[in-house]
This record gives sequence, structure tokens and C-alpha cells, in this order.
Amino acid sequence: MIAFVFPGQGSQYAGMCKELYDGFSAAREAFDEAGEALGIDMATLCFESPQEELSLTANAQPAILTASVACLRVLVRETGLTPDFVAGHSLGEYSALVANGGMDFADAVRVVRKRGEYMQEAVPVGVGAMSAVLGLDIENVEEICRQASGDRFIVSPANMNAPGQIVISGNKEAVDAAADAAKSKGARRVVPLDVSAPFHCPLMRPAAERLAETLSEINFSPMSVPIVINCDAAVNKDPGKTMDILVRQVTSPVRWYESVETLGREGTTRFIEIGPGNVLSGLIKRTLPNVEIGNIENTAQLESLKNGRK
Repeated sequence: MIAFVFPGQGSQYAGMCKELYDGFSAAREAFDEAGEALGIDMATLCFESPQEELSLTANAQPAILTASVACLRVLVRETGLTPDFVAGHSLGEYSALVANGGMDFADAVRVVRKRGEYMQEAVPVGVGAMSAVLGLDIENVEEICRQASGDRFIVSPANMNAPGQIVISGNKEAVDAAADAAKSKGARRVVPLDVSAPFHCPLMRPAAERLAETLSEINFSPMSVPIVINCDAAVNKDPGKTMDILVRQVTSPVRWYESVETLGREGTTRFIEIGPGNVLSGLIKRTLPNVEIGNIENTAQLESLKNGRK
């Protein structure tokens, strides 16, 4: 079985997926559709913007979604490959829903633009922080976060990326305290992340509430194949649950390696990461070392997939 997986915020870079844009009408059509939905030149944003502008949350989210869908369309049109499951890391969950027909692409682009704005505005710059804790299991990280949280400041696991790689998120004071405790507990490293807001923690509740209003206007469609969702690491094919899932995702941790384990239990033996970068491929290898993993964001990778290689 094959799973198509889609990257989240942080994978963006100027020029991402440009080879496919230059070489395939399917990619150009995706960029044109996204640009029309937002009233901006998406190709200029993705290919020519300074990294600082592209990395602004409200820009990065629709840009990554657009690049991912462009890669998806080229992959499907050129190889005929189709998935048995889809999944995406945080923002990538929207790309996954476009891939399985659960969400219209233009709707998804407009929603993630708003999602980025809501997440950026939920917490003033400098109030929140995120750090990656390397070398501790989730039970230890959860305990450290409980002890570092109090009435004024909170911290909690935000991204469970791979065994021994957990990102924590919350008020800067609590994140710093948890980082110190993690080092004392034996963490190999604690790496502060260069982010503009503390994502996937309860501080994002204002963003979740605003996103719920936006999503209430969206029509969610039946899905061609199931999606494994971030907040529960569970299989879903019920479009009636999509809005609740996407709202909960904003304040819930991304249970990525558990999602990968779920896909493995469901019989997935091949993963294709679709979109900019290869972060998910590395995380999948650490979680399921014996599966086949491929990528698509340039012509060489496309040719490899067309020829039956990774």
C-alpha cells in the first residue's frame, strides 16, 4: 500500500518546486488557481520573494500548500500513481485533504491564508516559544512540561515528530524552564526553534476559535481514500468530522510518528513525500526503517518515480 504524505510549515524556500512549474502545465495550473483564489501572484511569492517574506506564516502556509498540490498533480498525471492513504504534518493535512478530494483546492488556499494570520495574531511576538527536545521519550517530556507549567505560564508537547524528537511549545518562560529540566533529565540536546508563534499548544485557542468560523463556511466532500489525522493518529474517511479535526489540530500536538505507525499497521509499505523538502522522509525512516520512501519536488525525482525507483 502507498501513502502520500505532505510537509508542513518550515519546509518553504524560495524557488521550491520551480523545475516542475517550468516543465509541466499541471504545476502551473495549480499556481494559477491559488493565485486567483488569493488575488496574488503565487509564482512570484514562491520563487522570487526574500526568505523572510516567504517565511511569514500567512505567506508560508498557502505557498507550501500550492507547491505541494502542484507536485501532486504532476506526479499523478505523469505516473498514474494513486494513494491508499494520505497524511500531512500540520499544515500538510490541508494538502492531504486536497489530495483525497476532501477539500477543494481554492477553498484550502483561502483557509490556510486565514489560518496563518489567525495563528500569528493569537500570541504577541516574543510571548511564546518552541524548542526541540532530542533524546527523551514522550513520557519524560510530558512530565517535564507538567512540572514547568503553572497558573501564569504553560508549556506542552507540540510535535511528536519521531521517537526521541519532541517539540515543545508555550510561554517562553515555561519553555525555557522545561528546556533546562530536559537537559537535567538527560536530553541529548534542546534546540530553540526560530518560529514566530507557539504553535500547537493551548495558547493557540484564539486562532482555533477564529478558524472554526472560517471553516463553517466550507463544504467538505467525500474522500477517495482515508486520511490519518494529526490530533488522534487515527484513520478518518468521514467528511462530517473534517471541520472539527482541523479546528482541534491548531491547539493539539501533531502526533506524527504515531500517525506513521498507524499507517504501518494499516499495511503501508511505501511512502511518497510530496512537496518541498524531505523532512518527513527522515522522520519516517526513524519510525519505520524498513519501508520504501520516495520524494517528488523536482524533475529528477519525478523520473525516478516514473522508472519505478524511489
